Amino acid sequence: MGKITGFMEYERIEEGYKPVPERLKNYREFVIGLDDAQANKQAARCMDCGTPFCNNGCPVNNIIPDFNDMVFRADWKNAIDTLHSTNNFPEFTGRICPAPCEAACTLNVNDDAVGIKSIEHAIIDRAWSEGWVKPVMPKHKTGKKVAVVGSGPAGMAAAQQLARAGHEVTLFEKNDRIGGLLRYGIPDFKMEKVHIDRRVEQMKAEGVNFRTGVMVGALPKDSKVTNWAKESISPEQLQKDFDAVILTGGAEQSRDLPVPGRDLDGVHFAMEFLPQQNKVNAGDKVKGQLRADGKHVIVIGGGDTGSDCVGTSNRHGAASVTQFELMPQPPEEENRPMTWPYWPIKLRTSSSHEEGCEREFAISTKELMGEKGKVTGLKTVRVEWKDGKMVEVPGSEQTLKADLVLLAMGFVSPVASVLEAFGIEKDNRGNAKASTDFTGGYATNVPKVFAAGDIRRGQSLVVWAIREGRQAARAVDEFLMGYSDLPR
Repeated sequence: MGKITGFMEYERIEEGYKPVPERLKNYREFVIGLDDAQANKQAARCMDCGTPFCNNGCPVNNIIPDFNDMVFRADWKNAIDTLHSTNNFPEFTGRICPAPCEAACTLNVNDDAVGIKSIEHAIIDRAWSEGWVKPVMPKHKTGKKVAVVGSGPAGMAAAQQLARAGHEVTLFEKNDRIGGLLRYGIPDFKMEKVHIDRRVEQMKAEGVNFRTGVMVGALPKDSKVTNWAKESISPEQLQKDFDAVILTGGAEQSRDLPVPGRDLDGVHFAMEFLPQQNKVNAGDKVKGQLRADGKHVIVIGGGDTGSDCVGTSNRHGAASVTQFELMPQPPEEENRPMTWPYWPIKLRTSSSHEEGCEREFAISTKELMGEKGKVTGLKTVRVEWKDGKMVEVPGSEQTLKADLVLLAMGFVSPVASVLEAFGIEKDNRGNAKASTDFTGGYATNVPKVFAAGDIRRGQSLVVWAIREGRQAARAVDEFLMGYSDLPR
């Protein structure tokens, strides 16, 4: 370990933020990363535990104590090599991962956890600035062809790993740019898209073929899922043209709100609102873009997607922003001895909340009200939980003004028509049914068709998508070659 007494000598150092008035003027990233001296002290806090729970808390099993020690010793080159050995895209996770590794940090039992995410962020930014991130070329070509459908983090990770194993990989994306929800869903102020673009260029050099604007299968006519495809290809054609197919699309079917007034103008899914802003930031023109300028905005859903709607609405210049959460307000601090090393339930205040937002907990929407076909407000009621059931609080009804209502209540499943077009069995949640064990290896019931990421596990984190993409790549490599040197 770098410094035996470091965890007793140094306090946790948080990454900084630019001032709210400054960052609300644009969509640029505003996090101020650690400098070398801060990274050194933060890494010195790592206890190099005999059993490092952070490794298992991290879905990609980053070798955290090792790269912490390397940062402490200013061995940045080996630090990025160690980080890349488990994580293809640390610039993604270093920005938008909620850091379950930190919840599992041994120091977190009775102190502030090591700032693992901020160290990861510092390592990869240093690596890009030093020119250490280069294409990794395969030692030989296998002659095998693999199609990866969906270019989010799971698809990108799978494609990169398979290309490095020597396979000819084609990555299909229905929208006009690579990245999936990283591109069209995550606001630019949380992660600018240059980070995706740099990886795309690296992957092109490694031999990955990218085909954007191509829909595999079809979406229902009334689907609200973002789709800017200009051509389509059938599952049968993919199975004919490729030796293996990996489905890595997202759980893109948004959870709806079945209440009176749902069809009013001004009521939209978050994933109608956020992708449009991503396109505008990319320099594209969006006809009829949803805007929050001067409007009273209510975001229904208390998670990260709702928070992203809050930050975007504030940048539009909303008159007010209110966020609803059905569950009661969680405690500000978790009971660490009871929850560690698992992810705790506690009140989390995002940077978007700090920019301006009224948060309402334990509230349910009964009706969306409108005039002349446009939403003007909501009827709500307070709720509480008794014997595990939600009940309304008598006399707690109220009416709130709203000009724009954004539904950010999560995602229920992948688009069923895509799985059905392949003939893939679904689990009881509507996801692609595929085992993750060593023998099943992400294979579906359809020969040579695999599934990984949100399309298989349901809505989840970017870091889980990267893990599944990497593991599915190894499974496909074994399927094609009989063995694999790729890490699982």
